[in-house]
Amino acid sequence: MSLRFPILGASLALAAAVTVMPAPVLAQAKEPPACAAITFRPLTPDSGDGEHDAGVYKSRFGRIVVKGAVKGGRVENHFVTVNNSRPPAAGTLPASVAACAAQKKLPAPGRAVESCNGDRLQVLVNRAGDRRYVLLYARQGSQWQLCSAGAA
Repeated sequence: MSLRFPILGASLALAAAVTVMPAPVLAQAKEPPACAAITFRPLTPDSGDGEHDAGVYKSRFGRIVVKGAVKGGRVENHFVTVNNSRPPAAGTLPASVAACAAQKKLPAPGRAVESCNGDRLQVLVNRAGDRRYVLLYARQGSQWQLCSAGAA
């Protein structure tokens, strides 16, 4: 019986220490990451004609869906939606996007390919200030190619 009280006391002290965190620590925990990469599988050709979801990623910071367009039993293109809409083209990207791509072992963004297909898809999300950049890459063999770059 006497062993339970020291353990109980230590547990209560630990619980009090965990719940009394400084406000800046709590605020930092709620920020989205500055650089993230999410991997998706592409659609299979037998998906049926129309637009289909290849994959969904949902967090408290938003919802990312990779979709594919299938026509005549062939996947024509994959694209990204953020919070149910396609992000507009980003235009000139900040240097932080290239640094984020290098960190995630993806090539620096350059010219986008016409048709986005491959054996693996990856969405790169970079937060620079109040802007969020969403890039879709497709892997053909061992080479990653940029499909699209948008600002959400």
